[in-house]
Amino acid sequence: MTNALDPKQGFVSDRTNEAEFAAALAAAVDYRGDVTVTLDNDSEELGYLFDLTGDMHGGNIGFMTKEDSSPRRVSTSTIKSIMFTGRDTAEGKSFDTWIKKYVEKKIAGQKASIECDDLDDD
Repeated sequence: MTNALDPKQGFVSDRTNEAEFAAALAAAVDYRGDVTVTLDNDSEELGYLFDLTGDMHGGNIGFMTKEDSSPRRVSTSTIKSIMFTGRDTAEGKSFDTWIKKYVEKKIAGQKASIECDDLDDD
């Protein structure tokens, strides 16, 4: 993740801390899991955020829900809070982590394959 904020599943940010909220919006674009956004009309939507343009006051962000995978734009000024709901499916899946696990298996005499692990493995 390229942002200073490294949210995990369950992390919530709202506009009470503007710097953190701005970082959370940016981090949500890099997050490979679902987020729940609460809008200014108090509705909550679960989905995937991407493509942030502008900032938290005058920008917009792409959003897709599980029910409707058609991308739409949401004004960032209408988002009251973000909760990182789903597990980041890429967490712990870096190339360095893969190499470390591969070497550990080889040293232990276990079968170590160059094939990719199942994404659902922890």
